[in-house]
Amino acid sequence: MSDKATSQSASDYQFKCEWNHAFEDGEFAKIFSTEILENYILKKRWYAGKSSTLKYIEVVDYFKIGSEKNTYYGVLIEVNFNEAFFQDYFIPISFISEAEGPLETNTLISSVSFKGVAGHLIDAIHIEDFRLLIFNNIMHSSKKQKGSKTLFHRSENIPLEKYVSSKFMGGEQSNTSIIYNDKYVMKFFRRIYTSQNPDYEINRFLTEKVEFENVPAYIGSMSIAFDNSETITLSLMQEMIENEGDAWKYMLQELKGVFHNLQRKKIKAKKLPDTNLYQRISINSIPPEIIDFAGLNLFLKVTKLALRTAEMHISLGSDMQDTSFTPAKYNGDYGVWLKNRMIYMFQNRLNTIENNMHKLDGEALALAKDFLERKKEIREHFLNFNWTKMKGERIRIHGDYHLGQVLVQNDDFFLLDFEGEPESTIQDRKVKQPPLKDVAGMFRSFHYAIYSTIFNNMEDFKTPQEELFQAGEILYKYMIGVFMETYVDKVQQENLNIGYKQEIEFLLNYCLLEKAVYELGYELNSRPRWTIIPLRGISCILKNKQN
Repeated sequence: MSDKATSQSASDYQFKCEWNHAFEDGEFAKIFSTEILENYILKKRWYAGKSSTLKYIEVVDYFKIGSEKNTYYGVLIEVNFNEAFFQDYFIPISFISEAEGPLETNTLISSVSFKGVAGHLIDAIHIEDFRLLIFNNIMHSSKKQKGSKTLFHRSENIPLEKYVSSKFMGGEQSNTSIIYNDKYVMKFFRRIYTSQNPDYEINRFLTEKVEFENVPAYIGSMSIAFDNSETITLSLMQEMIENEGDAWKYMLQELKGVFHNLQRKKIKAKKLPDTNLYQRISINSIPPEIIDFAGLNLFLKVTKLALRTAEMHISLGSDMQDTSFTPAKYNGDYGVWLKNRMIYMFQNRLNTIENNMHKLDGEALALAKDFLERKKEIREHFLNFNWTKMKGERIRIHGDYHLGQVLVQNDDFFLLDFEGEPESTIQDRKVKQPPLKDVAGMFRSFHYAIYSTIFNNMEDFKTPQEELFQAGEILYKYMIGVFMETYVDKVQQENLNIGYKQEIEFLLNYCLLEKAVYELGYELNSRPRWTIIPLRGISCILKNKQN
């Protein structure tokens, strides 16, 4: 028995009902919401409301699902905050009696007793019997339980398979993932939305409709369906991709060697040939000085990533029948939606900067002051989205595209996690947007990788920091140029309409500035030293916009 389990007596919560009827009992439902859950979720890594003040928790729905051994509840809760908003979460619950043995500390929700039987409420995902139950229900999804709210689905591309094993996949925050049979990954969504999760929607579309091979294949899912035809995605099972880590880790390792070349080869940043932002560059036309500095491999990998990004967008814009994935033109409704969203975000970031100026110094402070002095110009830039001049098309996009969402496998890349931007509503995540917004997200990730490499390795580098920054900015432009050459060529070959040169550059400027301003709020709140990265990005974008 864990220390936590023994320190909280089961007598703290004694209920007259049996566990099998717990959520039908008004007393249990009330205490579970007002006392037990509040103590539990505040400590969980997947709880996204830590920066807000919890007001109350309410159980909005539940379903019962049972195996031969146990009864489990899938509980849907609504967390309400004093700041006048709410979040919904999914928690599968089990009751284990004391007679059934000791518990791991992190599984315990509370010690309780039901009708005199002492035991513990725990997160059911930590019980193998529950994981087995969900796996079997997905594999045998044709045998739908009559009258059940839960919907299980298995892809027709996957043969029926027996359960062998399950274990936790580490290193996650917002969801909980389980590895089944050492070949599938089941992602249990903790924060949920009254709609199909975009990750489920897009993963299934890319796998079953267009057969895009560079995503983990869709295997199956669990959802809950309501009488009003709304469906909430609770879990998504996908193929497990054997990999060498994500592209963020790969890029940091690659860039560390690149920056060591400055000292090792006695390269001076001021002598490196510069280029224009967004200038399309074929690998064969990269100046030899840049190849000597960065090596050829980095640009070959950028080219391959650009190709996979283009193929993803071509696939997402290829369906002419399913209205969820049919390309759309720009129109007034989109223009209004975009401007309202951008102005809200911009004002939020302005407030954050004004409240956190005391955390900044040096160049970051100077750039932050410049940002505030130019706030009218930046605001007008966001308002200056003239949709009538847009000739390209909008499609469903990844929405939160960066190096951390890409797995490296040999010399190839697999794209992951299509849930969308964390701060956005579920409705906003499904709005069709310019595919160049994903491209801008990846470019900002390149910028972050360059500066992260410099910040995290200063003791190893002999070159002065400012010279590293100067070389990094030049390298960034070449990485963008090589990416653009492959990406634009591929999407235009396949007739995905992203507009012509002027529109492409306008959209990239717009989306890059949006991404950088979005990042600014995060860095000010969590890593003020890193605020220099989005601030330099904003300064560069504004300078490029004037040229």
